Amino acid sequence: MDIVVKGRKTEVPERFRKHVAEKLKLEKVQKLDGKVIRLDVEVSKEPNPRQADRSDRVEITVISRGPVIRAEAAATDPYAALDLATSKLEARLRKQHDKRHSRRGNGRVPASDVGAVIGAAELNDSGELVAEQGAGEVPVTHMGPLEIRGEGPLVVREKTHSAAPMALDQALYEMELVGHDFYLFVDSETKMPSVVYRRHAYDYGVIRLNSDPFYSGEPGGAGGELGG
Repeated sequence: MDIVVKGRKTEVPERFRKHVAEKLKLEKVQKLDGKVIRLDVEVSKEPNPRQADRSDRVEITVISRGPVIRAEAAATDPYAALDLATSKLEARLRKQHDKRHSRRGNGRVPASDVGAVIGAAELNDSGELVAEQGAGEVPVTHMGPLEIRGEGPLVVREKTHSAAPMALDQALYEMELVGHDFYLFVDSETKMPSVVYRRHAYDYGVIRLNSDPFYSGEPGGAGGELGG
């Protein structure tokens, strides 16, 4: 397994390259994911002095025969950013490792015995029970509060978070902290539900949702505008 360190519009000193090799414990990475082929470490620098507290960014990508795992972080210097990104990466690798092991066995019923266990009921592609139906009736599946008729592919994952309103700068910081490309929050200035998202290079965008009870147009959100 190789570690490839490169800079995006910045030079990477040899001292930092050696520090990366020492920081990223290959034995630990391979123990958590035995299919790893390569680790890509990209270092970049934000020239904007207003973002001096997160001027150096480090992104670590695990190239594997399985799913690609990525972690990134920004800090005042590349060494601190590397520490943060490494911690995130190890947490995500451990989560994937635990998920793989929890899928093995875990008291599952063998496929040959499924029919005997669930009787005449049927399972959909997601492994959920499908309501019984007569000849010519449309199959109905319940996923949370939704009732799905037919076989349309639909994946539903419902989450509810409680959060205090925050300023735009804080939302950007929180987005970088969790390593996502977007972050949902309530703007403390406008009181609107808002989303900050990463666009190109170091540019960010923000979408605010204004609830208008007198709006008479077609119902919908701002999903089509994200990334524009």
